[in-house]
Amino acid sequence: MATASVLDNRNKAIVAFLDGRRLKGYIYNFSAQKDRFRLFLEQDTLQREGADVQIKDLKAIFFAKDFVGNSEYTESQTLTTQNGGRKAEVTFRDGEKLVGTTDAYNPQKIGFFLVPADPRSNNLRVFVITKNTTQIRWI
Repeated sequence: MATASVLDNRNKAIVAFLDGRRLKGYIYNFSAQKDRFRLFLEQDTLQREGADVQIKDLKAIFFAKDFVGNSEYTESQTLTTQNGGRKAEVTFRDGEKLVGTTDAYNPQKIGFFLVPADPRSNNLRVFVITKNTTQIRWI
């Protein structure tokens, strides 16, 4: 069984696939340099099983504060002077738009991290799969 210190270091993530599926779980070995990672599903509390996930099959990975979120809350898409980094609006193939900042966009890389504009967002950061967007607009 995992100890409290190990549990505190888990990355809670909602993995959004291109086909519309979303899986909630924990990621321990994510690297923006690799083409895959292992996802341990939310309900697998003992982490006995994990599934390899191919980044090319994803829209994005939402690293979250918690798995519940607040469906009633509408995130602000307004960037303030407190937001550091390059300001961007990302549009995905399904029409979803995210506004935030990034420090590491490179169109030659598989993806980049975007920090949401709204500090009250349930998402701490989002790993955007570059080739699975329709537009990245600098604002």
